[in-house]
Amino acid sequence: MVNERIQALRGEMEKRGMDIYMVPTADFHESEYVGEYFKARRFITGFTGSAGVAVITKKESGLWTDGRYFIQAANQLKGSEVELYKMGVEGVPTVEEFIKEKLPEGGCLGFDGRVVNTAEGQNLEAIVGEKHGSLKVEEDLIGLIWEDRPALSKEPAWLLDETYAGESAQSKMARVREEMEKAGADTHILTSLDDIAWLFNIRGNDATHFPIVLSFVILTQDRAEFFVNEEVLNDTIRAAFREYGVTIRGYEEIYDAVKAIPETSHVWMDCSKVNYRITNSLPKGVEIINRPNPTLLMKAVKNPTEIENIRKAHVKDGVAFTKYMYWLKTNIGKIPMTEITTADYLADRRKEQENFVDLSFDTISAYQANGAMMHYSATEESCAQLKPEGFLLVDSGAHYLEGSTDITRTMALGPITEKQKEYFTIVLRSNLNLAAAKFLYGCSGLNLDILSRGPLWDLGMDYRCGTGHGIGYLLNVHEAPNGFRWKHVPERNDGAILEAGMVTTDEPGVYLEGEFGIRTENELICVEDEKNEYGQFMRFETVTYAPIDLDAVDPEAMTKRERKLLNDYHKMVYEKVSPYLEPEEKEWLKKYTREI
Repeated sequence: MVNERIQALRGEMEKRGMDIYMVPTADFHESEYVGEYFKARRFITGFTGSAGVAVITKKESGLWTDGRYFIQAANQLKGSEVELYKMGVEGVPTVEEFIKEKLPEGGCLGFDGRVVNTAEGQNLEAIVGEKHGSLKVEEDLIGLIWEDRPALSKEPAWLLDETYAGESAQSKMARVREEMEKAGADTHILTSLDDIAWLFNIRGNDATHFPIVLSFVILTQDRAEFFVNEEVLNDTIRAAFREYGVTIRGYEEIYDAVKAIPETSHVWMDCSKVNYRITNSLPKGVEIINRPNPTLLMKAVKNPTEIENIRKAHVKDGVAFTKYMYWLKTNIGKIPMTEITTADYLADRRKEQENFVDLSFDTISAYQANGAMMHYSATEESCAQLKPEGFLLVDSGAHYLEGSTDITRTMALGPITEKQKEYFTIVLRSNLNLAAAKFLYGCSGLNLDILSRGPLWDLGMDYRCGTGHGIGYLLNVHEAPNGFRWKHVPERNDGAILEAGMVTTDEPGVYLEGEFGIRTENELICVEDEKNEYGQFMRFETVTYAPIDLDAVDPEAMTKRERKLLNDYHKMVYEKVSPYLEPEEKEWLKKYTREI
């Protein structure tokens, strides 16, 4: 099937004189996770992961993806002509290097200019220029061969009340306009969907589990235009937008609207987010101020209302997860269980919670060797039957009106090996040491990552991903610009200074292909600590409240300090969660949060 699709694509390339066609994982907004309509890279390669780029030449096909998906991609590409290129691995060319090598002199490179960001488009433009070639970016060739392509999403939008958002849309727009004035920008083009959702306190359902609305924004000091499919808006939203002073226009009108921007304008836009076609539609005289959107940092620093709500959301989530863990541990081996049925049980416990909106992403429920695939996705055909032995890794979360959650627990379903217990304890130590950090203001996650990764590096081991990422408020579960990572990765944009109010995950892991995977993940709120002659110190408040499986812990492999950190954490979990449990669940939780 994949090979046939590639041949059909080559037929369209041949008609247009294209030598290479590139298919990224993107929508028109550079979203990390995209709706079904936009899954063109999955269509042409068969690889279902959330990140990757396909490049098709007249004779070769390649897929580039990162370390989270090496195992999964290798399995899913079997039987096709698509070759896996492991991003970041020594000796593996980048997408740009591959295109530069394969594009013939005077050749033609094609891609849909709406799904490639401006920065990447300009890089490719330069490569093509060196070869004295040409670009063709006006057509979506995948759309020509994808006969049963899903329709563009038109899910209903809704407004997030200020009780939860903590700030009005008018206030947010005023703050953005202040930043525009400081930057010398008279116009701001905003295309990233989470930023737009935050700015207008609007939510939707145009990507699975991501409550965003497909839209664009043009903002000036006296005008705001919202480009959206008007079918998704109700009368309440229309009335609110009139009050905000926002004009509603059609979704596709953005391209003509940017052509009408005066040539003397100074336009603030993030070239890593705004698509190539929008930028190419701007009048030639427009000055582009290329910098991160002002909403990026505003959104990442949660306000006091959001922080208080986030704590409430995590109590609910902790109750749901604890009920699930109790059920799992007490019933394993007694009733049939699979990766999928247990994930469904957990989802049902979350749905019981007040103000539940949706899961925050597809649950990763991975038994034994499947846990070694960081973003494993069970299917009805492949999902494993659970047995009363070994590890089950569950990475899951939910959206509530009070915020979004992301938690991973690895649980022993019965006897485990000494090796499994050893690595589980190392991962636990890594998690606890990062959460306990005290640091001077000005540090980023790059400064602190060693606290988590250190115990693994001591063994000559590593995990091929960051240690943590920012979390949106009822928005994207991966949110820039904060994160934990040991090296700078420009496309991840997660190296910002850690500010009070930022929420970041803490999720070290061990992944042994063919054996098992272990990850322990909590969310941390960055808060101020003491201030003295050395400056302002910062620390973290852990807001994930769920037991860490003591059946898999080796206390002798932990320091006295680390045991105290775990005991203090478990004491907090019991205090937060136990009031909402049934008597037998409460007794079980008391055992699983006991001091060690």
